[in-house]
Amino acid sequence: MFKDLNIVIGITGGIAAYKACGIVSYLKKMGANVDVIMTKNATEFITPLTLETLSNNKVIVDMFDRPDYMEVKHISLARKANLFLVVPATANIIGKIANGIADDMLSTTIMATKAPVILAPAMNNGMYENKIVRNYRDGKITAEELDKCSTCDMCAVVNNGLSEESMEQLKEKTGEEIVDADIAKQMEK
Repeated sequence: MFKDLNIVIGITGGIAAYKACGIVSYLKKMGANVDVIMTKNATEFITPLTLETLSNNKVIVDMFDRPDYMEVKHISLARKANLFLVVPATANIIGKIANGIADDMLSTTIMATKAPVILAPAMNNGMYENKIVRNYRDGKITAEELDKCSTCDMCAVVNNGLSEESMEQLKEKTGEEIVDADIAKQMEK
């Protein structure tokens, strides 16, 4: 199902950002072309170099990087995408989407894409219950959400981005297993 699909992975600044590495690796093994957009905060958790190595594509962080050739990157990625996955989707990016704020490469590209957008929320429970995030969850935003995720080992009140339950939901939405057993075990640790 993923063979030859163009998938854009958006990575935001949360502890669950490391899980994106397994997702990118798996999608590449399944034959997908994966482009990665990271927020500046995401680079505090994992490096662009790691994701460039896994995706075989340049990772986009800064909206104003000078390209090797002229193209409007957020528009070209938005048009190219068959699927847009945000892992983890922090309260910050959900709030931006909910309010139409496009002030960085990730939020701008999400606003420009016509591809299905799937968010994997990962945040403190208090943030998850915030009115803006709740508005998103109540269907006032068009992106799909994986249900609230299980708690993270780091903190009893942090949602874990891509839990086993989330993987099952993503499988139902796409028809594909997202991780193999080895990656799933790593993600549970």
